[in-house]
Amino acid sequence: MAADKDIDAADWTDQDLLTRDEAGERLVAEIESTRNRLSDLESRAEDSNIAASIEMNRRRLIAMQALQDSL
Repeated sequence: MAADKDIDAADWTDQDLLTRDEAGERLVAEIESTRNRLSDLESRAEDSNIAASIEMNRRRLIAMQALQDSL
């Protein structure tokens, strides 16, 4: 077993990284998707089973917007 064998990881690891621009674009798309989902849930707010989903999506949206502001 060769402990110092180079697996050429440097050749492929950089391809898995997102640039800030790519991450920002994906985040914008996810924020829009979450806004739409939240709007849909809020339109059905009379259903007591939806309250937890509304709160979870609100928290998710707030967290994503805070992250977007830091990019």
